[in-house]
Formats: sequence, structure tokens, C-alpha cells
Amino acid sequence: MLMAFPALVAFVVAWWITKRLCSPKSFLSILAHPNERTLHAMPTPQTGGLAVIGSVVIGLILVASLLAITQPSKAVLPKGVASGSLWIVLSMLLVFVVSFIDDCIGLPASLRLSVQVAAACIVIAGVGLTVSAIPIPGGPTIHLGLAAVPVSALLLVWMANLYNFMDGMDGFAGGMTFWGFGFLAYLGWEAQFPVMLIISTFVAMGALGFLMHNFPPARIFMGDAGSITVGFLAGTLMILGVRDRLFEIWVPIMIFSPFIVDATMTLVKRVLRGKRIWEAHREHYYQRVVLSGWSHRRTVLAEYGVMILCGGLAVSYHHSTDNVRLIILGAWGGMFVLLAMLVSMLERRRTRTSPILEQTGKEGKKKVEAVPTEDSSRIPVKA
Repeated sequence: MLMAFPALVAFVVAWWITKRLCSPKSFLSILAHPNERTLHAMPTPQTGGLAVIGSVVIGLILVASLLAITQPSKAVLPKGVASGSLWIVLSMLLVFVVSFIDDCIGLPASLRLSVQVAAACIVIAGVGLTVSAIPIPGGPTIHLGLAAVPVSALLLVWMANLYNFMDGMDGFAGGMTFWGFGFLAYLGWEAQFPVMLIISTFVAMGALGFLMHNFPPARIFMGDAGSITVGFLAGTLMILGVRDRLFEIWVPIMIFSPFIVDATMTLVKRVLRGKRIWEAHREHYYQRVVLSGWSHRRTVLAEYGVMILCGGLAVSYHHSTDNVRLIILGAWGGMFVLLAMLVSMLERRRTRTSPILEQTGKEGKKKVEAVPTEDSSRIPVKA
């Protein structure tokens, strides 16, 4: 009950700040201009991440103040966790500040990556967060040994960047944040693990407030400051839960798998085809669905369904025996194979039935594929 009021405040603060940032009169109305990396046709504010992260910080301050007033004899956080929580928040703010500067003036990719690696090292060294083993249900446990540190750092940096890659459709990253952190908050509440519960709840509520203005057609984007920071925080809480035996690594992977699977498989396919992975493209599965004729709203609602299903599978996995867990993992993997087949089917159907505008001249024949008209100007496409 003590969490209810701060959570509501986080939602209202995020909603209000996002609304203010949507206005072109806002001094923080930094616009994402159409370029070769995007499909949106009109300049759109890209500072929504400020509302999300700002609401999280305000919520944390508020809940700490309430606990100090109502329960002065009780530590705000369990012994041994408070200092770790501080390092987590500081590393999150480091990533946020650099990403926000990048949204404003642009920074070299090497500098941004270096900061992300530094933040990952802060979390690993300052908090001691590493994934030391990967259990196989019904089979052996793979112990990482010396590889635990680099694997954990890679996980944190990859989560930050894949979130940024997937922030390319109205309501998509905001929805994944709400549902993903919502499931983490539930697991934290169930296990009476206050750090997971508190941070996840505020992130989820902040994302919901932002989503009120980001749902198709979006009036504002999350920007790198939002997507990269939220992705980094998701990776941090994943490793925290695994280290403190709140859940196995497969649980958060399944929760965030709508982003993890899409981004990872797209990257792997581009590498296998000899393409430059840092170049802009439109090969993510969610982009292919929109380009196949689905509207943004229809696509993002379908993605919400996948997110809820993945979260439900993760919770079921968490409460199951090893034999049942193996079945759940198989069903989870099979679901994504089926979804990939459905996307390919949509593309083939689009090729057969969509109108193709042909212009014939002396230079030959030029084909231009029609794109969905509903809010089609609102997809920022990232590498």
C-alpha cells in the first residue's frame, strides 16, 4: 500500500512531463528530423525518455521519504543492498545523461559505447552483478567461470543497444517497458524483494505515463536517452534477480524476448549475409510487418499480445518443475519460429496483392511499393 501513492505520482509526473515535451514551445523540444535512417515525414520531439527516467527518480525519492517518515527505525532498503542500489541508479543516470546529450547535439558512437561499457563495469565491480551460470532444465548447469564478467558486460551493453534498435515504432518500446518491468515488479513483490519491486514499478508506471502520448499516432518519441537507459536498466535488473536467486536467467530473457529475439536474429542474419551491421536498415520483424501492410496500431497491439504471452510463459516457467520448464522453453522457441513464418507469409501476400506503381521511361522500369498510410510517417528506423 505504501508503494501505491508513489507509483501513481510516477505515472502522473511522466504523463505531465511528456505532455509538456510534446509542445513545440518547450525549451526541451528537441526534434527528430527525417533523414536516411527514418521513415517519419515530420519533425517529432524525441525527449520522451526524460519523462520516463525523471518519473523514476522522483518516485524513488518519494518512496524513500515516505519510508523514512512512517518507519524511521527501519532501513529503507535491506542491509547490503542499499549501496548496490545507489550504484545501479548512478550508472543508470550516467547512461541517461550521455544519451540525452547525444539526442541534443550528437556524439560519436565510440564515445557512447565507451560510456555504456563503463556503466556496465560500475554495475559489475561496484555491485558485484554477474551471471555465473546458465541452468539447462533437465540437464547440466553451464558454469561460466572467468567468462562471467565479459558475458555480463556484453549482456548489459547488448540490452541497452537492442532496446534502442527496437525503439522504431509508435508505442512499441513504451509498451515493452510497461509490460516487461511490470512482470519484473510482480516477481519482486512475490519474492518480497524490495529493490526489484520498487525500481520496476516506477519504470513501468513512468512508461505508462509516456505511452499516453506515444501510442499510435505518436506525438513524441522516447529517444536514445530513454531507450538506451531503459534497456541498460532492464539488463541490470535481470542480472540482479539471477545473482540473488530471485529467478533463473531464462525468466527475464522470456519476459523481454519480443525485443531480444527480434534484435538478435536480425543482427545474426545480417552478419551471415555479409551486411554491415551498423548501417541503417528496415529488416527487423516488426518493421517488416508494417511494410507488409499492417498499420502501426494493429502491429503494436499484436506485439502487446506477444509481450503478455511471453511474460505469462516466464511466470509459468518460474513456478514449474524442470520437466515442465523444458516443455515451456520448447513452446516459447516454437512460438517465435511460428511468428517468423507468419511475417514471411505476410510479405509474400503483400508481394502478390499490393498495388505496385510502375513508371516506365527511357531509363527503364522503376517500382515503388506502396506503404501503409495510417500514421506511416511515425516509424523511426534504426540500425
